[in-house]
Amino acid sequence: MECMICRQGQPIRGQTTVTLERGDATLGFKSVPALICDNCGEVYVEDEISSQLLAKMQEAAWTGVQVAVRNYALAV
Repeated sequence: MECMICRQGQPIRGQTTVTLERGDATLGFKSVPALICDNCGEVYVEDEISSQLLAKMQEAAWTGVQVAVRNYALAV
């Protein structure tokens, strides 16, 4: 797979931090599995992982969390 942004790099498996905001809630996830371009650093998160993160964000917003940071492996 060629990077869709720089068109020069190759995304390789790694981990990243994802920060989501919804209303007054901000939730950060560390150690999220992703493909990261070895040239420009563009991050690609798989659809299934994105869906899991969005579900956890919705849950956090419903419970009144304002700011939280979680490790991805422990959050899902």
